This record gives sequence, C-alpha cells and structure tokens, in this order.
Amino acid sequence: MQRLLTDTNYLTWLSLLDVRLSDELEKLKAKEWTAENFRFATAVSVMSSSRIEGETLEVDSYVKHKMLDIEYLPNLTEKPDDLYAAYEFARDNQLSKEAFHTAHAISTLHLLPEAHRGQVRKGNMLIMDQQSQRVQYEAASAGQVAGEYETFWKELNELLQAELVVEEVVYYAALIHLVFVKIHPFNDGNGRTARLLEKWFLATKLGEKTWYVPSELYYYNNLKAYYSNLALVGLFYDALFYEKGIPFLLMLPKSLAIQK
Repeated sequence: MQRLLTDTNYLTWLSLLDVRLSDELEKLKAKEWTAENFRFATAVSVMSSSRIEGETLEVDSYVKHKMLDIEYLPNLTEKPDDLYAAYEFARDNQLSKEAFHTAHAISTLHLLPEAHRGQVRKGNMLIMDQQSQRVQYEAASAGQVAGEYETFWKELNELLQAELVVEEVVYYAALIHLVFVKIHPFNDGNGRTARLLEKWFLATKLGEKTWYVPSELYYYNNLKAYYSNLALVGLFYDALFYEKGIPFLLMLPKSLAIQK
C-alpha cells in the first residue's frame, strides 16, 4: 500500500516556504497561556471553521457569545458550541485515534445521529459544492475507506513518536489535514475535524500555545484558495496527485504570519 503521509514533497515545500517559522513560533511563546486567551483564540478558530461549513453566525458575534455570554438563537450556536467543546477536549487529552473519534463525536452532537458519531462511514461519499450543488470530489470508496484510514493512523502514530524539526512539524500538520480530507472517513464533520486534527498535531509537537494559531481564520478569509488548492490534488480518490498539493500545504505556515 502506498504511503500517505510521505516526505516526498517536503524539500520542494521547504524551498517555497516564505515564512520564518522559528520567528513566528517565538511570538507565540511570548504570549501568556491563560483560560481567557484560549477562549478567545478558540472562539475565533471554531466560528471560522464553522463558517467554512456554512454556519451563518458572524465570527465576532460568536466571540461575544463565548467571551461575554451574549445569547443567540440555539440554531446559530449549537453546532459551533459542539465544535468548541471538541477543541477543549483536544486541549486536555493526548492525541490518539480513540481520542480523536471522541472529539468527532463531541463536535457532531447536533449534526449526526449518535450511531454515526466517531464512526467510520460504511457507504460511498461525494462532496458537493455548497453553492453550485455540483460534485466537488469523490472520496475513498466504501471498500477502501477503512483500510486507508487505518494506514493514515498507523503513519500518524509514527509521526507522533518521531523527532521532527519545526518545519517538518508544520509540513506534516498540513499534510495530515489534506490527506484526512481526501479520505473523508466520516459521514459528516470531516472538514471541521480535519482542521482540529491539524491544530492538535501542532500542539502535541510544538506546545500548547499553538492552539492560538489562527489557521482556521486564515482558511476562512482565503476560502476560494482553500478549496481551489484542495481541488488541485484531484477529484477522485483513486487519481490523486499529492505533488500538486504544495499550494495547500503552504497555507498553514502563512496563517502563522497573520497572528497578532
């Protein structure tokens, strides 16, 4: 079976990297780790990620909801609040397949029936463009998904045990995001949990303050590029070209450069 989380494109990615990651991480380290700072950063991340998935509440309104206890209609906050709880769970737990499935179950409380939360899908999966309603991507087939997902986690566990330099951590975090989305292992909630998984890996490898990285906000603010770069890799799981995914892999380091 072909390796999924490969370093094949790492040197090319590194040659195109225009962000001094060490400098940006030093800025992160200078920030105070407090409950309030985490709450603010996570509210921005969660609502940005939720907006990508079509939720309608504005990011600043959700920040007021979490920071100032401003109430909104439940249908506007239920799913973002579930995702927020998943980020809190991830912050407090070691990254593993079991923990990640728990996080998915938490994040989809108001999205999926209980039997589908944290469970690998059994059927085929087509991803539709929300605006045009055209097929955007055909994920791993029902016959492939379980095996591909097991391979993904086997390789992810190897990365969790490996000694990696900062650049390698950021490269693999973005690649984990990309490969996970292409497998699309769950019936729903794949995009929001892919972005959570990316952040969880960063925090595991580089420390808790990387929960402050505004990656989800960067993806939301550059949504057209986010989807276009995902599409560059291919429209069908059996015909993916990850060497074309470098523009997508360069988005995460750019998100570190927008932090305040």
